[in-house]
Amino acid sequence: MLNEQTIEKLYHMKLNGMAEAFKEQILQPDLAQMSFEERFALLVERHWTWKEDRRMKRLLSLAKLKINACIEDIDYRAPRGLQKSVILQLSSCDWVRNAHNVIITGPTGAGKTYLACALANRACRMGLSAFYIRIPNLFQELAIARADGSYSKIMKKLLRAKVLVLDDLGLSPMSAQERRDLLEVVEDRHGLTSTIVAAQLPIEHWHENIRDPTIADAVLDRLVHNAYKINLKGESMRKLRSTLTKKKDSGK
Repeated sequence: MLNEQTIEKLYHMKLNGMAEAFKEQILQPDLAQMSFEERFALLVERHWTWKEDRRMKRLLSLAKLKINACIEDIDYRAPRGLQKSVILQLSSCDWVRNAHNVIITGPTGAGKTYLACALANRACRMGLSAFYIRIPNLFQELAIARADGSYSKIMKKLLRAKVLVLDDLGLSPMSAQERRDLLEVVEDRHGLTSTIVAAQLPIEHWHENIRDPTIADAVLDRLVHNAYKINLKGESMRKLRSTLTKKKDSGK
């Protein structure tokens, strides 16, 4: 009866991990040979693990990543200019703690979005917040927010993310308002948080897409100068995977 009350109180105090571990200890009489300190340490460790796992799942849910990608699953076999040493360096997330950026460029299907999501996923698993959004959707949301008065709220939301993934930069030339919005986003984050930009356009062509030399200079200055630059090359990864699947299915 006393154990049941203890477990109930642990759940009530939201010490779920500790409650689960305590129930397991009750069912393992051999643990009685351990000292109180040792058993208590096991309870604390279990709750710590439960809490960290819950936090990680929450961060991943809030990140809204387009792809459930992990850096451990990145394919280095295809010759596309992706260096494993660079990814291993980025996996420490020191670049996030130092408020540096990552710029990923390359043709359609090269794996830009996958890599961007994998890096953001890693940040979440390291306890850092992230948020994914496509550039066209960003501009659309900011336009709506400006109309309904929630612009400041959206901007604060973007700023809170330790890692902001801006995907599909450069799909179409920017309007005057869109380039000002982009500058506002990168200006707010500059030196404080990290941004991952995925773009088909090489960096040297961003000026043409932004279509205003002054704003383009300002955007690139805040994004590029302290960024890790990854330029993917080669055939579409989707095409390569499709070819491999067909060969496997045909038994070749």
